[in-house]
Amino acid sequence: MVTAAPETITETDVVVIGGGPAGATVATLMAQQGRNVQLFEREHFPRFHVGESLIPETYWVLKRLNMLPKMKGSRFVKKRSVQFVSFNGKASAPFYFEDNNNHECSQTWQVVRSEFDHLMLNNAREHGVEAHEGARVMDVLFDGDRATGVRVRLEDGSQRVVHAKVVVDASGQSGLLMNRLKLRTWDPVLNKGAIWTYWENAYADEGRDEGATVILQTADRAGWFWYIPLHDNRVSVGIVAPFDYLFKGRGTHEETYQEEVEKCVGAAQRLAGAKRVTGYFATRDFSYRCNRVAGPGWVLVGDAFGFLDPLYSSGLLLALKSGEMAADAINTAFETSDFSESRLGSWGEGLNQGIDRIRRLVCEFYEGFNFGNFVRNYPHLKGRITDLLIGDLFDGKVDEVWGPMESLYPEGRTIPAAWDSGTPAEVAAQKVNELHLPVGARP
Repeated sequence: MVTAAPETITETDVVVIGGGPAGATVATLMAQQGRNVQLFEREHFPRFHVGESLIPETYWVLKRLNMLPKMKGSRFVKKRSVQFVSFNGKASAPFYFEDNNNHECSQTWQVVRSEFDHLMLNNAREHGVEAHEGARVMDVLFDGDRATGVRVRLEDGSQRVVHAKVVVDASGQSGLLMNRLKLRTWDPVLNKGAIWTYWENAYADEGRDEGATVILQTADRAGWFWYIPLHDNRVSVGIVAPFDYLFKGRGTHEETYQEEVEKCVGAAQRLAGAKRVTGYFATRDFSYRCNRVAGPGWVLVGDAFGFLDPLYSSGLLLALKSGEMAADAINTAFETSDFSESRLGSWGEGLNQGIDRIRRLVCEFYEGFNFGNFVRNYPHLKGRITDLLIGDLFDGKVDEVWGPMESLYPEGRTIPAAWDSGTPAEVAAQKVNELHLPVGARP
């Protein structure tokens, strides 16, 4: 009779589940402090991921990670601004980041995530992180309500139990602990979906505008397109709209996408003569947060904690920032030998405040907020709006825009409901965070 090989049992300071940007960030920063870190990533890098646009505030985390030399030496397209095109085709003046802050942080990048994430993971290794790919975390181990480690199946089929003082869940939207502990809170307002693909030989801006993210509203105002230039003469172009509108009673993803391009003059013009180089990707129900960032011995970062909306490209900032804030809290936990929820989650309120600020701007856009109109009425606040767009979310100075914004509301309109104000149970029961990946080429 053949018996299974016994599990190998090891110990480390910190286990990180997932090698994406959030996981790589927290792992690298902990290793910099001399902690022993084991990271387990179920896929092999490079691998596809959406979310290509960085915003300037990522600079400061990348600097701490010693990633800036790699970014400056990369082929990634330099991004200096964002521009909005309204439903009638009228373009706002570009929001140039350096006009708001004349510092090198105001130039950021449009990244191909398979390449960027690989750079981040290898950077973690260079800092001493023991990173395993093709390694699937099967379970998080608990002693009562305290996380004590993980059980992992390695690529060769062997299993390993790794005990740790802290388990960091950076498993992305699959949310290992989020699902186990039932922590997910669906956003009651942002019920969106997206369909996107990649093109070659599409329209390209030049000079200072070469890497600009362009947000193009459809003529019927039902949705908007992102237009993100990438290196190798490619662009990422996607439509975001309410889930029911985008997916119910419509045709294939290709048919729906093409119908929406035709409703958006700016997108149609930019894609005239372009060649599509991948299939069609789609996702739904991506706006959520967890009601805790940590518990005894465990921490959530990146998409394993929450995701907002792709409108202002905040995804990578929140992944990096949550990883940074978590790493600083975990380091303090080691210094004080206090691995309680209050210590490990001490950064949660600050993170949520930052997310609330960019969420407010997202919700305002979906309710008809017009950047050009706002700046015409309150020109002295253009800098504060730009602060929000660059990701300066963790300073209360930006809150001075909300009153003036409300002054432009049509009669009867109220401020957006809070993210945790409640999604009806019957609605929540129908939500399933899904990602459709086409067969064949992926960037």
